[in-house]
Amino acid sequence: MHRRPLGRLVLGAAATAPVALATPALAQSSPEVRWRCASAFPRNLDVLYGTGERITQRVAALTDNRFQIRFFAAGEIVPGLQVLDAVQAGTIEAGHTPVYYYTGKDPSFAFFTALPFGLNARQNLAWLSHGGGNELAAELFREYSLVGFPAGDTGAQMGGWFRNEIRGLQDLNGLKFRVAGLAGEIFRRMGAVPTQIAASDIYPALERGTLDAVEFVGPHDDEKLGFVRVARNYYAPGFWEAGAHLHLLANQAEFDKLPAAYKAALEVACQEANADMLARYDHLNPQALRRLVAGGAQLRFWPRDILQAAWREAHGLYDDMSGRNERFRRIWTAYRAYRDEQYQWFRVAENSFDNFAFPAAAQRG
Repeated sequence: MHRRPLGRLVLGAAATAPVALATPALAQSSPEVRWRCASAFPRNLDVLYGTGERITQRVAALTDNRFQIRFFAAGEIVPGLQVLDAVQAGTIEAGHTPVYYYTGKDPSFAFFTALPFGLNARQNLAWLSHGGGNELAAELFREYSLVGFPAGDTGAQMGGWFRNEIRGLQDLNGLKFRVAGLAGEIFRRMGAVPTQIAASDIYPALERGTLDAVEFVGPHDDEKLGFVRVARNYYAPGFWEAGAHLHLLANQAEFDKLPAAYKAALEVACQEANADMLARYDHLNPQALRRLVAGGAQLRFWPRDILQAAWREAHGLYDDMSGRNERFRRIWTAYRAYRDEQYQWFRVAENSFDNFAFPAAAQRG
């Protein structure tokens, strides 16, 4: 029997039949989508701004570049403190921001970024992911035509830069202090004059003397913003931000149009950002703090009378708000029970370890 070579059969078939090139299944079935996303922060803040940028890059990679989100710094489309409003209005499809910038709309927004004397970064993520926090946030966001995903955490923040040393509660009287979220109201109750301004405006206000003190995040960002040049007293801790969560906000109508795979890609990218942002800050902050102290920063800690007064005023504020705002009352009741249980657990394991090991390492060094 005469056998034709297999190669000739294949070539012959190829010559007579159209060739179907392999195409990724996602590309065959998914549309191209183009979004715009605004950051609440300027480009020079490489972790805060950069986290949002990395989210958009990850979404593109997960969707074979079919879902592309163009990322803009604060002020390029909308000011940093108007990101939520722009997403709600549909001016942009998405934004990356701390939602406690919008406590003027509803104080309940504070729970989903940071509450003074609230949860730290790990506890916050546990509450959002497994303690009912995300469900409570979704209920609030829906009223503003938003979908939100937790998308990064700064970890515990510093207490800010002050022109003059703060020796006690009396030194807060009349102090003009840039501070965000509900912390502003707590400082007001302690005699200060709080204000909230965007990151790009903080240094000029401090330099001109419009402000006596500012807080932002921590050593890495504070070094970039140059606060040490005009205010040398650097306080800890930022008791109002034991862990500050950011969110990726999407316009509800635009999000609903997305294919399921794109929605999943957005959620996965945000989950990755939660771990990445915190790790970056934990890596970068010790190095920046060392440089700041070497450059003249005076590292100080809050006097005990201020911490005690702040604790009282914070919980008094939460009780007052609970009496005026039913949503706030409902969230605070759940949040407080979760916080108190987390505090008990962390005292047993984390805090007992920290209280011995950290001072021991410092003494040895």
